[in-house]
Amino acid sequence: MTQAAAGGHIPVVILTGLSGAGKSTALKVFEDLGFLSVDGMPPGLIPDVVRLFDSQAELHHRGLTLGMDVRQSDFLVQWKETLSQCAALGIRPRIVFVESSRAVLLRRYAATRRPHPLEGALSLEAAMDREREMLAPVREQAELVLDTSGYSIHDLRRTLQEKWNFLRDKRWGLRLYILSFGFKHGVPTDADLVFDLRFLPNPHFDEALRPLSGQDEAVSRFVLGREPGAEFLRRQLDYLNFVLPLYAREGRYRMTVAFGCTGGRHRSVAVAEAVFDSLRNSDYAVFLEHRHIDLK
Repeated sequence: MTQAAAGGHIPVVILTGLSGAGKSTALKVFEDLGFLSVDGMPPGLIPDVVRLFDSQAELHHRGLTLGMDVRQSDFLVQWKETLSQCAALGIRPRIVFVESSRAVLLRRYAATRRPHPLEGALSLEAAMDREREMLAPVREQAELVLDTSGYSIHDLRRTLQEKWNFLRDKRWGLRLYILSFGFKHGVPTDADLVFDLRFLPNPHFDEALRPLSGQDEAVSRFVLGREPGAEFLRRQLDYLNFVLPLYAREGRYRMTVAFGCTGGRHRSVAVAEAVFDSLRNSDYAVFLEHRHIDLK
């Protein structure tokens, strides 16, 4: 196994999120990736565990994954102190946040009959609301947010294994995720900016282009090689080049920019590819995902 990340330190992942959203499964995925995984970690203990693990002469793991416990009354105070102490050690944890919709979480709790960690004097729904409120600042700082509402265990495993390749990039600063999707399949809940491309010429109505996707040059030329597509792309890139430094200046860790068309196969894919190609050599770590390209 490789001993350390850039700067001589081990990779550290803090894995947190809403109870019932799949954190335990995600920890097992990181174990399969060669990480030592520890669950139920109070924030205040994280720097000590990181320091101990980082001091080992020979590491038998690729890194350390800590599942964070939110039941402390001073959770947010401990969380801020934890980040400060890790920074003093020269270690920047990669934060992964898992969540699900309210309806899905209620259904999972009904199926498992397990209590919520914050239940007691609170009802289940009140405990869920309290947890979401407590974790809002952590979610904002996360480099990767996974909505597991529609995921099976296997979906979560596959997605996290794929997206970990994003987190292995050692560059710091704003991480930009370019996403294509189809409105008929639902707007991605993890999107920060959503652009509706259904005003562009639709290749679906061209029999020669219908079997292709926005990754094919013929479809890209159809969408972006003439107006209004060409002008839209110019203005879109101008907009992103203007706002992204402002988001980075405000301390944002990640931005997800989603482009949607009807089915998520032609127009959104062509635009997402073009934006990705334009920004991939910028100062940001830029990643591309076509969420609905293979769906009918």
